Amino acid sequence: MTARPNALLTSVPVLLAATLLAACGSKDDKAGGMPPGGMPALPVTVLEMQPTKVETSVEAVAQTEGPREVEVRARVGGILVKRLYDEGAAVKAGQPLFQIDREPYEVAVAQAKAQVAEAKARVDQTRREAARLKGLLAQQAISQREYDTATSDDAAAAAAVLAAEAALRQAQLNLEYATVTAPVAGLTGRVAVSEGNLLATGGGTLLTTVVQVNPMWVRFSLAEADLAAATPGGRFNPKAVRGVELVLPDGSTYPVRGHLNFSASQVDPKLGTLQLRGEFANPDNVLLPGQFVRARLLTGERDGVFKVPQNAVMQTDMGAVVMLANADNKVEPRPVKTGNWSGKDWVILGGLKAGDKVIVDNLIKVRPGAPVAPHKPGEGPGAPGGQPGAPAAAPAKG
Repeated sequence: MTARPNALLTSVPVLLAATLLAACGSKDDKAGGMPPGGMPALPVTVLEMQPTKVETSVEAVAQTEGPREVEVRARVGGILVKRLYDEGAAVKAGQPLFQIDREPYEVAVAQAKAQVAEAKARVDQTRREAARLKGLLAQQAISQREYDTATSDDAAAAAAVLAAEAALRQAQLNLEYATVTAPVAGLTGRVAVSEGNLLATGGGTLLTTVVQVNPMWVRFSLAEADLAAATPGGRFNPKAVRGVELVLPDGSTYPVRGHLNFSASQVDPKLGTLQLRGEFANPDNVLLPGQFVRARLLTGERDGVFKVPQNAVMQTDMGAVVMLANADNKVEPRPVKTGNWSGKDWVILGGLKAGDKVIVDNLIKVRPGAPVAPHKPGEGPGAPGGQPGAPAAAPAKG
């Protein structure tokens, strides 16, 4: 009998406390503007989807290479007296790179000139003698044999002039070769032989290398199946390729689009790939030989697709998903089929339709079915048409 009053006394304070808490909560809800569902609408930025067309492409790991990589060798022997360029610097075709001791070759040129002069003097002498004997032969003062001998001597002297002139030309070439020049324009390599070394008399000593870098070639291979999937009609045609783009190691796209300048005539039977090569203008030497990049082969065009920022596409166990703001302004997850990247956007091949509003920010906070307050990019949350950070209108003066 005593237990029932005690239970009653105990329950009264509990009910009173619950009533007070409920009252406080009701006041807080009214003050905070909570919606009837009890969860505030999260401001989100949305993009309204509209179909567009994009270029179809396929990517592969690629490597850059110079169109011409030339070994610079000495054509003549001698002491290497000077290096005339900075290692690794860009040089022009014909620019002097090394200087071999010129003095021995200057002496050889002087000797060859003297031999030419001597040979020409001999020709003048034999010709005068032949002219004199010709007159005597007409007077029958000498025999025909004596005249023929003089004529033969004149011909031999003329041949000697030609030989001396050829020797002079060779001596002049050797003197020119003593200054080693760049055979092509490009970037120089490290020096293989330092100053003061004696180069072989026969020439041919490797001094350095020069790699042409403008234009730059990019070599890559693509699987036959990938090419067929990315090509309209499923049959790859090198002449139909629209161009080649490069994705640099830092993720940026090379600003100049290249073209395909080589396609192998057959598929590699071991790897099932086709070798390709692109060519890119490289006037500022941004691309260097040997770099690993990604080559994007532009094979055609696809219509009726959508472009969504990369950060708005989430990868789940079920595949790619985007979050939409539906007609009730609630979060709706939507599975999508993705294609390749187009700049900073995913190309969406399926799962979206025109007018869908894709949420592009606050994706960590959104939950399926949760209320949202969508606004377009550049508009303030909850204020359609307003710019972020726009000052509020001043109150009217009474």
